Amino acid sequence: MEIKSSEFTLSSPRESMCPKDKRPEYAFIGRSNVGKSSLINMLCNHKGLAKTSSTPGKTLLINHFLINREWYLVDLPGYGFAKRSKTIQQQLDQMIRGYILQREQLVNVFVLIDIRHDPMAVDLDFINWLGVSGVPFSIVFTKGDKLAPTKMQGAANAWMEKLKDSWEELPPYFVTSAEKKIGRDELLDYIERINKELEF
Repeated sequence: MEIKSSEFTLSSPRESMCPKDKRPEYAFIGRSNVGKSSLINMLCNHKGLAKTSSTPGKTLLINHFLINREWYLVDLPGYGFAKRSKTIQQQLDQMIRGYILQREQLVNVFVLIDIRHDPMAVDLDFINWLGVSGVPFSIVFTKGDKLAPTKMQGAANAWMEKLKDSWEELPPYFVTSAEKKIGRDELLDYIERINKELEF
């Protein structure tokens, strides 16, 4: 897939206020500081599209970006260790879950995982919740350039092996690097394939 245009469209505090059209939506979510904004900017070849920050947990709304005037890339708030009050964290969890469970236009959730870290309970819990809820999802390993090429695939394989503890069939996964543009074509081609299937 070639990205010809990408533009910010709308920030919404809840699912009911998201765009009203029927274009397919692909949501990106992960723990705080996983490199979500950098990955979105790399995929869209648009450096300032999603705002990056050294402070974890800056995304507090559901952000829609219109890609090629055909589909939406949706930037969801992160889950995990960002310094937020319990009240705000609960509100964000409600917003995220409301969007994922109620949004008819949502086609796939991309769960971002820092490839350098072993599986954490917060990631496994979220992935298992998606599975129990029947939500289609894929795993995107980020920061692949931080490991030696020989260790990169091994780390991804080890992570997926851990999922076999609770999954009979493993979800698709991608290894990426925003710095080196690793995995860009594979991820965009995957989205393009789904979009074509939706047309029939």
